[in-house]
Amino acid sequence: MRRALRPFAYLWALPNTALGLMFFLPVLATGGRVRAERGAVELYGGFARFFLRRCLLVRASALCLGHVILGQDRACLDQARDHEHVHVRQYERWGPLMLPLYFLSSFRAWRSGGHFYFDNRFEREAYGLDG
Repeated sequence: MRRALRPFAYLWALPNTALGLMFFLPVLATGGRVRAERGAVELYGGFARFFLRRCLLVRASALCLGHVILGQDRACLDQARDHEHVHVRQYERWGPLMLPLYFLSSFRAWRSGGHFYFDNRFEREAYGLDG
C-alpha cells in the first residue's frame, strides 16, 4: 500500500520541490554537483554553498525544499542526510502547507521566548527531540 502511494507523496510535495529545483542550473553553472540519494536530489557546492552561507538568516550546512536538498558540500550532506530526510517526509506529509507552517512554528517559538530554529516543531522532530 505504501509503495502505491509514493507517487502521490511526490506530487503533494511538488510545489516545494519546484522551488528547490530552481537552484539546479545556478548550482551546476557555478561548479556545484548533483546526485540522487534516497529518493531526493542533492545539490551541493557552487551557488548552493554561497546561498547557505550568505543568503539566510543563519548559516546552514544543508536545507531541504521538498525532494531537493541543498548542501554546502558533500561532507555537509553526508552529515545532515538523516536530518534532512526527516524534512523530506515532512514535505510529503504537509505538501504546499509545509513552508507556511514551518515559518509559523518559528514565529510561535520566538514569540513564546524560545529559539526560532531549535524550538521549531519541525526541527525538533528532525533532531529526534519530539517522541
